[in-house]
Amino acid sequence: MSLRPDLTVAAIVERDGEFLLVEERVGNAMVFNQPAGHVERGEELVAAVIRETLEETAWTFHPQALTGIYLWDQPEKQRSFLRFTFYGHVTGHDPQRRLDRGIERALWMSRAQLVTRTARLRSPMVLRCIDDYLDGRRYPLDVVQHLAASASGPRRLAPRELADELPVTRLP
Repeated sequence: MSLRPDLTVAAIVERDGEFLLVEERVGNAMVFNQPAGHVERGEELVAAVIRETLEETAWTFHPQALTGIYLWDQPEKQRSFLRFTFYGHVTGHDPQRRLDRGIERALWMSRAQLVTRTARLRSPMVLRCIDDYLDGRRYPLDVVQHLAASASGPRRLAPRELADELPVTRLP
């Protein structure tokens, strides 16, 4: 059987040693995650992370770099996720904005606070993405390319040089 992972994005935002997170209901559990979600058909990855962050936190996200690409298998549900995680900053919080369904609240927590709540993390990607960010992993946004189909075949929307190699981290 071929691997068909769900394509997702996530945002890493640090402010004064704390990270922007969401507390969300998944099934009967309340879990912590970065602002994250699925990429919609035809949507560019950078646009998706901006949209997801706004929908889940009411903050406007400004991506500055790609932190990493993560492949996570969830065997108990027979699902896999391919997550592109972006680092950036936020502006323009709208406290009156309604958050996405399932999101209870947006909050700021330190890495140490997250470690004490490891059992409540949505996936191992949450802490791993923060650790990679803290380790200084940054890749230019232009390594992420979106190809649009046309009558003459695929074309680049914005021609840029791709990195020779971009490591994909596979999580256990």
